[in-house]
Amino acid sequence: MKALITGGAGFIGAHVAQACLNNNTEVIILDDLSGGFENNIPDGALFVAGSITDRDLIDKLFDEHKFDYVYHLAAYAAEGLSHFIRHYNYSNNVLGSINLINASVNADTVKRFVFTSSIAVYGGAPPPMTEDTTPKPEDPYGIAKYTVEMDLAVAHEMFGLEYTIFRPHNVYGEKQNIGDRYRNVVGIFMNQIMQNQQLTIFGDGTQTRAFSYIGDIAPLIAQSVTMDSTVNEIYNIGADKPYSVLELAEVVGEMFGVSPDINFLPARNEVVHAYSSHSKAQATFGNYDITTLPDGIGKMAQWAKQQGARRSTLFEGVEIHKNMPPSWKKELLDTQ
Repeated sequence: MKALITGGAGFIGAHVAQACLNNNTEVIILDDLSGGFENNIPDGALFVAGSITDRDLIDKLFDEHKFDYVYHLAAYAAEGLSHFIRHYNYSNNVLGSINLINASVNADTVKRFVFTSSIAVYGGAPPPMTEDTTPKPEDPYGIAKYTVEMDLAVAHEMFGLEYTIFRPHNVYGEKQNIGDRYRNVVGIFMNQIMQNQQLTIFGDGTQTRAFSYIGDIAPLIAQSVTMDSTVNEIYNIGADKPYSVLELAEVVGEMFGVSPDINFLPARNEVVHAYSSHSKAQATFGNYDITTLPDGIGKMAQWAKQQGARRSTLFEGVEIHKNMPPSWKKELLDTQ
């Protein structure tokens, strides 16, 4: 079997690629390295440098490789920043996805299209969200993810393209880009600690998330194409137990042997409490193990210490500055 994995040089994509290789699947990775790194790519995968927004390249790859499966993980997943990069968000996360769906329909060889969405599609719905919770995204990132979900459903009805959708949340672990200052709070905290900086928290830190270890997530995504029961289904996947951001800071600090020094920033416009139910996934995939937060943070911390701190970079191409968090706005102004 041959699979295309978009975003395979990124965090979740690299782990899914490795899981597919472990399942004896031939893997071709497409990534523009805008958020990933070439050294994330597992041995045995063929790497193609390029963007999902390049329709000619997409069509060429599908024609050349006759993919059996498509795992679409390429996206710019900075949910909070998506308000201020709307054109970039929709160009990459919607139109790029449509290029892949079109190519999958035209190829005739694709047996399954696997899409990693997000619990961002639920917006501020009361937790725990289930797959029956009506989506009502509250930011452009969530809107983009839900748009692709709806398009996959329509593509199935019109063309018979089979799909499986996963809605992971707050995933962390080895190979994460700890230098991205706009997303992945676990990586941000670790990078700040290794640079002897204060940990930055928006608001009072009582907002809660169920932080999910990558080792629990990637194998399920890879495995799904082998199961008839997952055809045209949507699954929440991730950890069950929510923690506050303050509690997370304490756990991260403990793994680095420090007491967190926190800089509380003005609250930003975000959902306060977000975590989901995973009973549907557990019924389908079995009662798979869920790594505890201390164990998962410990594994990631060991990896991060070996890698060292990573220089944070500003996002180039912010489209809207109005109502941007003051700390982000100041950083942009300081570089101009």
